[in-house]
Amino acid sequence: MTPLILGLAGLALSADERAFFRAADPAGYILFRRNVVDRAQLRALTDDLRALAGRDDLPILIDQEGGRVARMQPPEWPAFPPGTVFDAAYERAPMTAIQAMRANAQALAVMLREVGITVDCLPLLDVRQPGAHDIIGDRALGAEPLRVAALGRATIEGLRAGGVVGVVKHVPGHGRAMADSHVELPLVDAPDDVLQTDLAPFRALAGAPMAMTAHVVYTAWDRDACASLSPTIIRDIVRGRIGFDGFLMSDDLGMHALQGDFGARAAGVIAAGCDVGLHCSGDIAEMEACVAAVEAIAPRAQERLEAAMATIAGATDDAPFEALVARRDALLDYKLEG
Repeated sequence: MTPLILGLAGLALSADERAFFRAADPAGYILFRRNVVDRAQLRALTDDLRALAGRDDLPILIDQEGGRVARMQPPEWPAFPPGTVFDAAYERAPMTAIQAMRANAQALAVMLREVGITVDCLPLLDVRQPGAHDIIGDRALGAEPLRVAALGRATIEGLRAGGVVGVVKHVPGHGRAMADSHVELPLVDAPDDVLQTDLAPFRALAGAPMAMTAHVVYTAWDRDACASLSPTIIRDIVRGRIGFDGFLMSDDLGMHALQGDFGARAAGVIAAGCDVGLHCSGDIAEMEACVAAVEAIAPRAQERLEAAMATIAGATDDAPFEALVARRDALLDYKLEG
C-alpha cells in the first residue's frame, strides 16, 4: 500500500487510471465535483474503486461540509447549512445546537454511505479569529475553543452513527491565518501562549480517528516549515502537546502554499510524520511523481488507518435521512422562535 490518498479525473475510471491505481495501491481516494453527477453513477464509481483495491474498508473521502464547501450539489442532493449556522444556534442555546449538529452530521453520513463514501473531511476545528482570511470564515464552528470542540465532537459522533469517519482539520489550527493556503503560504506569528487557543479544540478531540494538517507556518514552533512539512510541529505539537495518535493526512499536495515538485512534496510530508499525503487533482503525471517518491506505508500508519476505519465497522443507527433533517430543522427553528 502506498501512503497516499489520490484523486481521479472524471466520472468513471479510465483505462490508464485503472492500471495506475492497481499498481500503486493507494491508501484511499478522494472525490470532487468532477467525479459526481448522480446516485447511480457515484455508487458505481465507489464500487469500482473498492473492487480494484480489493478492500471493503477502503477509505473513500469527500469534502462535504455544508455551505460553500460541498462536492455533492442540488438538485441531486440537498444543501446543508455551513458551520456558522450552528455557531449562531449555540449562542442562543448550546445543548440544542449540539443536538442539531449531531442530527445534521448523521444525515450527511446517511447521504454519503448511500453512494459508498465512508470518510467526510469534517469537522473544522479551526478557531475563527477577527480579521483572518475568509478561507475559513463561515465554515468555522465559532470563535471560542469550547464551542468549537463541542460542535466538532457532535459532528464526529453524528458521522459515526451514520457509518462515516470524520476528519478533524486543519491541525494545529488555520483560524488565524491571513492568507489562503490554496494560493500562498500563510504565516502565523502569534506567540506560543496565544496559540493555546487554537490548540484547545484539537486537544479536546485528540481521540478523533483522523486529522488533516494545515499548510501554515507557525513561527513560534518552526520558522522554516509549515505544519505539514515540519517534523517538529508534527512530533512536538500534533502528536505531543495535542496528543493526537490517530491517522494523520496532509492537506492537498497541490496547494500553492507548498513549493517544489510533487515528489518532493509527497516525500516531505511523509518524512515530517504524516501517515499519508493527499493529492487531489487527478493528474496522473503528478500522482506518478508522488508514488515514485515514497516507500510503502509504514506499519504504524497502516495500523492507524485500519483502526480509524474500524470505528464504523459495526452496525449503524438506521434513522432515515428525512427524519434526521427534520429533527435538525426543528431544533434550529424551535430556538429561532423561542
